[in-house]
Amino acid sequence: MRSFIKIGMVLGTAAVMTSCFNKSKPNYQFMPNMYEEVGYKTYQESDAFKNGVEAQLPAENTINRGWMPYDYEDTQEGKALATVELKNPLTADSLAVEDNLAKGKELYGIYCAVCHGDKGDGQGILAQREKFLGIPSYADRETTEGSIYHVIYYGLNSMGSYAVQLDEKERWQVVMYVEQLKKDLGVGANNSEEKTEE
Repeated sequence: MRSFIKIGMVLGTAAVMTSCFNKSKPNYQFMPNMYEEVGYKTYQESDAFKNGVEAQLPAENTINRGWMPYDYEDTQEGKALATVELKNPLTADSLAVEDNLAKGKELYGIYCAVCHGDKGDGQGILAQREKFLGIPSYADRETTEGSIYHVIYYGLNSMGSYAVQLDEKERWQVVMYVEQLKKDLGVGANNSEEKTEE
């Protein structure tokens, strides 16, 4: 007898639940925003905040995660300071020198060799085709790690900036490889001044 009562209760509950079901509309939604989300565009006006879009802007003087500010200005004074003060942080890690040189060589081949040549002699394919004239050989320029990094960051003369194409570590890897090319061309590793274009 009790089993008939239990079966009757289950069937009655199922009948009540399905009698209100409408196939054209979903049932009650506990979190409707998860089913019907509102698409927002970056910095679009929103009523989610009382002050409007201001709450969606980053706090003043903040920087992107993983991004390091570069403290040297794009001026002759900034370049002179970088020439003297900047040192390659990757050279301190002697275990990864070969890996950094290999990556620097790869990046140099992609971004630099087209003008500066595979050997750093200023005889890249664009120089040979006379698209750019006067590209210096690393043997003819007195450079330091800092001056090379500064020119990669800001560019100089006909050379544009590569700050967008190369992140901080990649720039230092290219600097390391350029220093290696200078040695291969018979130039001392670190000279104190830089004359003109890299």
